Amino acid sequence: MKHDLLYRKKAQSLVILLILVVIAYLAMIITQFNIFQSLVSIPKAIVWSVTNFYPNASALTKIPDIWSRLQETLLISIAAASVASVFAFVFALFGSRVTEVNRILALISRFVANVFRNIDVSIWALVLLFSFGQSSLTGYFALFVASFGFLTRAFMETIDEVGADSVEALRATGASYASIVFQAVLPMSVPQLISWVLFMIETNIRSATLVGILTGSGIGFIFDLYYKGMDYHSASLVVLSIVLSILITEWISNYVRRAML
Repeated sequence: MKHDLLYRKKAQSLVILLILVVIAYLAMIITQFNIFQSLVSIPKAIVWSVTNFYPNASALTKIPDIWSRLQETLLISIAAASVASVFAFVFALFGSRVTEVNRILALISRFVANVFRNIDVSIWALVLLFSFGQSSLTGYFALFVASFGFLTRAFMETIDEVGADSVEALRATGASYASIVFQAVLPMSVPQLISWVLFMIETNIRSATLVGILTGSGIGFIFDLYYKGMDYHSASLVVLSIVLSILITEWISNYVRRAML
């Protein structure tokens, strides 16, 4: 019996693998993608990067401009995640099974969270671009909406993990909704909530480059400007500054998480 079950699982896995291979092959045909040509071009790409895509003396003179744009990107990313976390926490309280006020409001909160979370930040940037034009405000709103959707869902799951027994105990004593939130939910979930906010800030900094290219703001805009102007040395310096800022932010986030948890 066990042998037959194992055989069926292996057969199912093989069928799924074959289906994926067929889908990948059809996609390559439709898009006219040549995998062999791509593999051959990798050494050429590496040679070009080594010989052209590196900071030189001229690029170093543009550090003040790059730093100014990088500051703008970092501040927008942090502000979007921080403000979104406040709204997300309210929606998460209404949508969580532990703290929901009524079923209809909970369903609405979960629906809003799912819609906002499943639409990529680049799509939000393009949609908002028609309303607000190319500006830092558009980039902020795009990151805010994406952060709100993700954090609402993450906060809901975090609150759901909080012991329902403590919440029920307070309800049995006739405690108000505010007392339940501040005495049972928050004390047990704050470290995890802050951890999610820090993660969202990291994600926003990564996404802000693409959003900046689309909305004409932040570090993404100046990278697009240098790259389209074929100033590859300055563009490489922008990339290095982005990588460095992401690594520093991640290190700070990990340190804060270790200190809290």
